[in-house]
Amino acid sequence: MPPTMEAICTDESCELDMVELHFTYDMPGDVSIADFQCPYCGTSEALEEITL
Repeated sequence: MPPTMEAICTDESCELDMVELHFTYDMPGDVSIADFQCPYCGTSEALEEITL
């Protein structure tokens, strides 16, 4: 099964709580959080992966 990634936006003016990214089998193996932007505010620099 393709991986998923949970992320938060650290921009203080953004209302996003959390987003879960679901990958497909066709995505390259070197995809990282830097390849995405916040779906709410559009900022890419403030998006951070949630790691446990």
